[in-house]
Order: sequence, then structure tokens, then C-alpha cells
Amino acid sequence: MMVTTTFEFTGYRIREYKGLVRGIIVRSPTIKQGCLGGFAQILGGQIHAYAEMCEQTRQQAYEQLVEHATAMGANAIVGLRYDASELGGKSPATEVLCYGTAVVIEQQSRV
Repeated sequence: MMVTTTFEFTGYRIREYKGLVRGIIVRSPTIKQGCLGGFAQILGGQIHAYAEMCEQTRQQAYEQLVEHATAMGANAIVGLRYDASELGGKSPATEVLCYGTAVVIEQQSRV
């Protein structure tokens, strides 16, 4: 699956637009990540435990996005974007949304 943040692929043309695709994951830190993150907040600096959790969450949302596009019959995704928000409450969580447009592309013929 070819994926880009732009709206075209050099050397290819979009033959068909399949529609909006997305992957969404909501996660909260594990006990270990929460403890390590809490210590890092006290000491200051980068919170590696939270960064790892966020990267895993982004990867899972991306994988869902690709699965969604594949199920729609697409072979590429254009306009890829990520969005994230915090969900409050007693156990805070992070929502990560990965979205784009599923398309069918074909290589342009050389003249």
C-alpha cells in the first residue's frame, strides 16, 4: 500500500477515489509507563515511557487505516494525517486518529 501526506504520487495518476479511511486507537498508559512517566515529570525532561506509548498507538492507528483502505479495494492512500486528543477522567487516555483518502492509482504510461 502506497501512502503519502500529499495528494498525488509522482508518476502515477488517481484512477478512482474510494473514500475516507481511518484508524482510531484509544490508549492509556500501563502501570509501568505511568510510574516511569510520573518520575520523569518530577525530574523534568523527555518522558520516554509516554513517547513509546504514543508511537505504538500511532503505529496501530496507521495499521488500521491501511486495513480499512485494503478492505475498500484501494491500493494507495493520499492526504494522510494524524490527530490526537486527551480523554480526561480518573484514568486519562489518549485518542489517536489516522485518516486519509483511499484511492486506486495506476502508473502513468511513458510517452
